[in-house]
Amino acid sequence: MKKNKKKLLKQLIEKAEDMPPLPKVAHRALRLLSKSNFNMQELASILSTDQALTGQLLHWANSSYYGLRNPVSTINQAVVYLGEMTVRSLVLTASLANYMYRSVPGYHLDRGELWKHSLGIAVSAKLVSKRFGENISEESYTAGLLCDIGKLVFDVALRDFKPTDPEWQKRPFSELETNHFGINHAVLGARIGKHWGFPPELLEAISHHHHPSKADKDAISPSAVHVGDVLVSILGIGIGRDGLQYKLDKFALKRLGIEETDFEDLLLQVTALIKDVETIINP
Repeated sequence: MKKNKKKLLKQLIEKAEDMPPLPKVAHRALRLLSKSNFNMQELASILSTDQALTGQLLHWANSSYYGLRNPVSTINQAVVYLGEMTVRSLVLTASLANYMYRSVPGYHLDRGELWKHSLGIAVSAKLVSKRFGENISEESYTAGLLCDIGKLVFDVALRDFKPTDPEWQKRPFSELETNHFGINHAVLGARIGKHWGFPPELLEAISHHHHPSKADKDAISPSAVHVGDVLVSILGIGIGRDGLQYKLDKFALKRLGIEETDFEDLLLQVTALIKDVETIINP
């Protein structure tokens, strides 16, 4: 590895590990949720200390997207009805919106495009992993939401980089990132996740979402996020400069029990889901 490449790699890793922490209340809630045994009342008490977060959670809980039979009026009711995995997904969604709604010029993404792309991957990953149970589908949603957060760190490094070499037009962008910088946005995103204290299964899904066949063969989330990313890229949502060369890892289809012939129906479902979720989640 050339000296300049080593320097770039070091700078990118340092920047990833220097990302601002999640909001204090969100961090406390997520830390509690990571414990094997905790009290839902304690979780509600933590969340209720942030008025804005409480309002968002109640708004989302009562939306058609979550389809609760009876409306909830308190955060205590919301955490009980929604369950810990869904609450974790919503807390992260609320916390990440301000990070990811910004423009990302290095990837040719205007304001809001990275957020819409990530949100689309999240709902798509949840959809394609639904048959594996609620915990897996919510884990896949969270991993999808986080999978491209490494682009926030790569952004500045790419702004003045003009890929005029023909190879940049024919190969997946993640491979070109690795070749030029010694790391790609997926691995860098996992570094951020580790810095924020996320569990290993989320870090693996983030790190391997472009190549799920390299993840734990029993894991579902890396494949779900990968297929979600493919679906959202086909729809042209927030693809920027790197989406057009995205390659489908067919291992993911096999792991999820999906055929390529299912894509037409999945695209219709994903389009409707993204429309629904965008009406309630607006940073």
